Amino acid sequence: MELEKRPPERSGREPGGAGASGSCLVVAIRMPVRIVALVLVVPVRMAWDALAAAGRFLHRTVGRPVGRALAWLARAVCVWPFVVLWRWVLVPAGRGLAWLARVLVVVPAGWAHRYLLAPLGRGLVWLYARVLTPVGQGAWWLLRGIGAVLAAVGAGLWTGAVWLGRYLVVVPVRWAVRYLVVVPVRWAVRYLVVVPVRWLVRYLVVVPAVWLYARVLTPAGRALARCVRGVVRLLGVVVAGVVAALVWAGRVLLVVPAVAAWRWVFVPVGRVLVVVGREVGEALGHAWRVAGYVSVAVGRFLAALFRWVVVEPVRRVYRGVLTPVGHAVRDAVLRPVAEAVRGAGRTARQAVAAARETVRQARADVRRALFGEHPQGDAPASREPRRPAGRTLDGSTTALTHLTKD
Repeated sequence: MELEKRPPERSGREPGGAGASGSCLVVAIRMPVRIVALVLVVPVRMAWDALAAAGRFLHRTVGRPVGRALAWLARAVCVWPFVVLWRWVLVPAGRGLAWLARVLVVVPAGWAHRYLLAPLGRGLVWLYARVLTPVGQGAWWLLRGIGAVLAAVGAGLWTGAVWLGRYLVVVPVRWAVRYLVVVPVRWAVRYLVVVPVRWLVRYLVVVPAVWLYARVLTPAGRALARCVRGVVRLLGVVVAGVVAALVWAGRVLLVVPAVAAWRWVFVPVGRVLVVVGREVGEALGHAWRVAGYVSVAVGRFLAALFRWVVVEPVRRVYRGVLTPVGHAVRDAVLRPVAEAVRGAGRTARQAVAAARETVRQARADVRRALFGEHPQGDAPASREPRRPAGRTLDGSTTALTHLTKD
């Protein structure tokens, strides 16, 4: 713990230090880079805005109509034929095939199932339940009793035969084999083979092997282990020396030059490049924004020029010349022609109504002449629709007028 306060360290931004040199470098780079960037970026930004405006105009005027036309053409070429094929060919064909399958397959199959297979199945079920099942159960009970009797007799015979065979054959044979064969063979093998072989193995193999291991192999192994440990220590010392020499040589030949190059070459150059790159990026961003303002101003000027040179004259010509001419043509030509066409249509409708009324009266006269006069209460209602009453000055067909009158 220090009792004295250390003097504050100088930051890199104080004058006279590294910050001053960096700020000087920034000031020396910033203005030329921004001027060059502005000169280079303004045409690019204006060209970009012009291309964007042209693209939007082409999208509105060409792209959308062409796209809609292509969509309609694709629908007419690809969708509508399949719709027509499905609606007017496949669906009727499917309905016809379904009706044909129903008439030729489903109805005969249902009839066969209802009137042939179902009665036959019910008869077979009745035969199985009422005839075959009782007969089978009785036969099974009889066979099971006979089988139980035969099984009891067979079990008794088998038990007697097994007892006789065991005490007349198996027990004597087992005693003879055990006391006449196994015991003599076991004694002979033990005292004629095992004991001599055990003695020979002990005094011809085990005792010489123990002496050889204790008197020869153990001293030789210890000496060989000591030699190996000495050789390993010598090799460790040699390898450690070689590694130390290689490490020192690598440090002197690689690490020290690399650290010096990093500290005195790459770091300063990197700092300068970082400053230059940051300033170039900021200059490009600033120039892009300034170019945007310039492009907007130029676009507004060109739009105002186009409006005053083209749009305003066209608007004045349309409002001062074409509109009065159109109104005059409408009042002098189009309205009289429309009135004449309406009058002709009205006259034609009245003539058609008169002809229909005449035909209706003729039909009524023919019916009255053939079938006689109907009573007043039994008069058949007319099957033809009634025409609504026409609209007059003192009457109307709207619901609001009827509500008002009520």
